[in-house]
Amino acid sequence: MTKYFSLLSLLLCCQLSFAQNGKITAVPLKNVKTKQGFWHTRVEAAREVTVPHALQQCEESGRIDNFAVAGGLKKGKFEGVRFNDSDVFKVVEGAAYVLQNQYDPKLDHYLDSLITLFAAAQEPDGYLYTIRTINKDTTGSYDWIAGPYRYGFENGSHELYNVGHLYEAAIAHYEATGKKTLLDVATKNADHLVKTFGTKPGQLVVVPGHQEIELALIKLYRTTGKKEYLDLSKFFIDMRGRSDKRALYLDEHKLGPAYFQDQVPFVRQKEAVGHAVRAQYLYTAVADMLTIEDEPEHSHAVHAIWDDATEKKQYVTGGVGAREDGEAFDKEYILPNDNAYAETCAAIANMLWNHKMFLYTGESKYMDVFERVLYNGFLGGMSVKGDKFFYVNPMASNGVNDFNKGTGAERQPWFGTACCPTNVSRFLPSMPAYIYATKGNELIVNLFADNEATISVNNNAVKLAQQTNYPWDGNVKILVDPEKAGNFTVSVRIPGWATGEAIPGNLYAYANKDSKPVTLRVNGKNIPANIEKGYIKLARNWKKGDQIDLVLDMPVRKIISNEKITANKDKIAIERGPVLYCAEGHDNNGKALAIPVSENQTFAASYQQGLLGGVNVLKSEAGNVTLIPYYAWANRGPNEMVIWFNKAQ
Repeated sequence: MTKYFSLLSLLLCCQLSFAQNGKITAVPLKNVKTKQGFWHTRVEAAREVTVPHALQQCEESGRIDNFAVAGGLKKGKFEGVRFNDSDVFKVVEGAAYVLQNQYDPKLDHYLDSLITLFAAAQEPDGYLYTIRTINKDTTGSYDWIAGPYRYGFENGSHELYNVGHLYEAAIAHYEATGKKTLLDVATKNADHLVKTFGTKPGQLVVVPGHQEIELALIKLYRTTGKKEYLDLSKFFIDMRGRSDKRALYLDEHKLGPAYFQDQVPFVRQKEAVGHAVRAQYLYTAVADMLTIEDEPEHSHAVHAIWDDATEKKQYVTGGVGAREDGEAFDKEYILPNDNAYAETCAAIANMLWNHKMFLYTGESKYMDVFERVLYNGFLGGMSVKGDKFFYVNPMASNGVNDFNKGTGAERQPWFGTACCPTNVSRFLPSMPAYIYATKGNELIVNLFADNEATISVNNNAVKLAQQTNYPWDGNVKILVDPEKAGNFTVSVRIPGWATGEAIPGNLYAYANKDSKPVTLRVNGKNIPANIEKGYIKLARNWKKGDQIDLVLDMPVRKIISNEKITANKDKIAIERGPVLYCAEGHDNNGKALAIPVSENQTFAASYQQGLLGGVNVLKSEAGNVTLIPYYAWANRGPNEMVIWFNKAQ
């Protein structure tokens, strides 16, 4: 136990070193414990249902056996597709977050057994890619697999993508257990990459076909302090638009360089283009790189791309990637409803990107987008129970499953391409890590969830507790309990929805922007709720027993679209707080698609504990309309669903 706490102290010191010089750092996951309510239920579902389910699916599909076969521990052949290694790594990452939330010796031991397989599958020089190790160099020509030699076909092989997820799993496991067994596998591979890629004689000049390694290398740098990992990440970012290893793949598959964000050097990119997950992993890496070393050209590019993605190409759910063809961003304002793609992985990538943008800039608008995605685009990708998933997330459904057209109406327990279930498995248990951040003498509250946290503010250990029923109401109690009385600032983010802004920019707006003032009390005394750039900043001498009470008014809001989104012409969406609502056939006589809503129609909210895990339902006497949270649709079988309602004449 002493060794465990020594490790925790070491990790906190490392994280504090990156928080110096006025930089923002997130409060580590293991310092934040959900206690009850909305997010505690879901963090527990990750522990009890989602992660065990995903591990079982990885076993049954042969994904785990691939490592045993590659390591010579078992006879067999490679099962599945080239990126199956990444699925296992993502679930291991999620399992490590589960251990950080609540230690489980059985799970810890199970992960040890998997790490033994990973180490066995790794080749002596650090290379790790089970399909090539098993099949040698006979894996096929250029058919999305591996190519005739290592990294010779990286646009399609996923060799670097897979090990990027290995690094993230290794860091999470190290932080959970203090063991370096998986971290050693990761650094051995990273050292191999450092020797393999670059501009020195004999090195390869290749850009990753599916970004992930870039952001993972930066995380590995933060954990190990080895600057060559950061330098390699920057190399992969800056070689975009310059590599000469793309042509054959692109000719073969008719995909242009923009699909890989490889059309021009990154610093000249201004729009969100191509495969939405690949793109946002790249943008996440750039934003994270900028938190370490600010570079104006990279900063200008990533800001311009964010403006384009958020203000022209994002669904009201926070989902992105409208096109099924290429799982890609479409042209600006092209956001169809019934055949929206909006992959669950893209929603997760959108949150990762926006969180890094917040850590880089400190601007609340990025957490506004994060929250919109969190409660809508992300949660919609999983069932309420946590064991079934959507790959695509339409804005409307006729109740018929048609995956290829993005009109899925029934979540599935698994997919042949299982990136979405495994991504949910790793993000869900990590959610508490996004609630708080610090910046020097400032403690930042970004999200509302019932929890207890221990946060270091200028070497003063502050215990912080939130008590709230958010997102079902806007009452938040924050208890501040510093180890010693001291002067510091508690900054509480006031969501855009609470001040009449649906989303940054003008893509979506509330029909009525009027908002009641935020109510704020400190130790029972009413004080002005002065909002500065999205935050109430409370600078004072804090002492044990201090209490902040915050009340955010939660009216039912009607959302209208920018007129350039032709798919939403003369349509209205409904929202309350951070939660977007939809009509589902189950609650509306089997029909939802043709329900009209008038501009002055009123809805009353009521909490129903026994419905869909406990939800606020919106009901309108006009037309006898019942609405449920969008994230909760399709949990009672396939049926019609709609978010955007025709305006009643």
